[in-house]
Amino acid sequence: MKPADPLAPVLAALARPGRPTSDYDLNPGTQLPDDRVLCAAGVLVALQAGPRGVEVILTKRSSRLKHHPGQIAFPGGKVDAGDADAVAAALREAEEEIGLPRRQVEVLGRAEAHETVTGFLVTPVFARICGDFTPVPEAGEVEEVFSVPLSHAANPARYRIEGRPWRGQVRRYYAVPYGPYYIWGATARILRALADRMAE
Repeated sequence: MKPADPLAPVLAALARPGRPTSDYDLNPGTQLPDDRVLCAAGVLVALQAGPRGVEVILTKRSSRLKHHPGQIAFPGGKVDAGDADAVAAALREAEEEIGLPRRQVEVLGRAEAHETVTGFLVTPVFARICGDFTPVPEAGEVEEVFSVPLSHAANPARYRIEGRPWRGQVRRYYAVPYGPYYIWGATARILRALADRMAE
């Protein structure tokens, strides 16, 4: 008998209808201009089998970066002129940031785009890492590459709502800490959207 695919719950979740998410989800009173221009980006939600079951690959951004220093993020970035789409951008950035070869990536699907307060429209691209993979952090951008059990990230009870000042008001957001890692903002919101779909 063929063993069950450990990513079957993720595949089932991606097959269900989702909805766009936003850094403003927990701040319904925010008024956004209709003519705002968003920059397209893609992030890779890379999944692999590990000693703790299925794990999600995350990075800790370098503390020397101008934008979002030290924050937890998926590998990814803005769609460049040479990228066909957000999927291509996510794959390119993952190869650059954590040394993940494209030949080891099986794209499973994508989730609805996520709007950030910094003006990006981010497409989460879900993928399976095929074979053994040892991350190689890009020294200028990535301080650390680590993994979080999917069982932790897919559990809605692990999430809490916190807030901090943003442009004169308190902006609320999801956080899903794991050990020494404080996962919050867009990264936590994308994971929370997956958790919600898996719980349906």
